[in-house]
Amino acid sequence: QVQLVESGGGLVQAGGSLRLSCAASGRTFSGYAMGWFRQAPGKEREFVAAINWISGRTYYADSVKGQLTIYRDNAKNTVYLQMNSLKPEDTAVYYCAAGVGVIATDYRTYRYWGQGTQVTVSS
Repeated sequence: QVQLVESGGGLVQAGGSLRLSCAASGRTFSGYAMGWFRQAPGKEREFVAAINWISGRTYYADSVKGQLTIYRDNAKNTVYLQMNSLKPEDTAVYYCAAGVGVIATDYRTYRYWGQGTQVTVSS
């Protein structure tokens, strides 16, 4: 049974940092892309960043380039999202997802999802 478990969310002041973790289990993810998405209240789910599990190649939404960094630890089967210089508009539930094949920004191409972790940035 595939499981993606996010952690690391919380309340932080504007300008602060958080690191989200996504622990993956239940299968081999070598042929997968791992993505982070976020969804704010009343808004659609938004692509944030993704990484190819084997190559480590990354891709970011334009809105977060230079602010967020995605990376993985193969030994721990964990993907991370380092978030710096956080702003109130970064407030959302952040989801980890796994999808077969190449990196994609469309959430519909991802097969497995975590339960989400809340990030709240106060001004």
